[in-house]
Amino acid sequence: MSRLIENIAIALGTAVVIAMLGFYGWTQLSRYPAFDEATSLAENAQNADGWIVLKPEGTPIAGFVFYPGGLVDPAAYAPLMKHVSDGGVLVVIVPMPLDLAVFGVGRANKVVTAYPDVTHWAIGGHSLGGAMACEYVSNNPNAFDGLILLASYPADSTDLSEIDLPTILIYGTEDGVSGDVFEASKSRLPDDTSLVEISGGNHAQFGDYGPQEGDGAASISRDQQQRLTTESILDFMEKLLQP
Repeated sequence: MSRLIENIAIALGTAVVIAMLGFYGWTQLSRYPAFDEATSLAENAQNADGWIVLKPEGTPIAGFVFYPGGLVDPAAYAPLMKHVSDGGVLVVIVPMPLDLAVFGVGRANKVVTAYPDVTHWAIGGHSLGGAMACEYVSNNPNAFDGLILLASYPADSTDLSEIDLPTILIYGTEDGVSGDVFEASKSRLPDDTSLVEISGGNHAQFGDYGPQEGDGAASISRDQQQRLTTESILDFMEKLLQP
């Protein structure tokens, strides 16, 4: 009997290993790599923890912890976040295990601890990254001063409607990825959430990577979409600092 149990345990262990390897392989094959220019920018800004840290000149007015979209190379967000940092905000793009923020929801804690001189912080992200930022806020409603979502929304099980937290949701009219659930999700956001619609923008152009499966065709350029996004983020951050 002990031999049979041992064989079953070995078989189950082998199956788990094969499943894990298969899942890892899928994440690598499905990954959206960053454009070369974004990769170069990110490499120059990467610190010892693997974070992509984009620092403004002088003392930061605030900090922003950014969670990347699912299966998107975090370097793809370096150009957009560089524009945000040029506006005076310290931005930290946090890479996730297997490029899936669901496996690293709590990573914002270490970022804030690493920069004690920055007294005002927002958390947010793109797509799945934003959804996991919502998850973080749900569990830590007083940890951040604001929530910034790019083409993102809370999961069905995450309701932020009773949380008093300044929030902004920026999305493109041609987003083909978020789908019908996007509209329904708005009721789960904090009551005073600011909605910023980018006419002609889509899902993928918030980052510097290629076309995303299921996305709509943007009628504005990536640069224009990111410029409008930057303006909205900086305006939101400045309002957070007002007494």
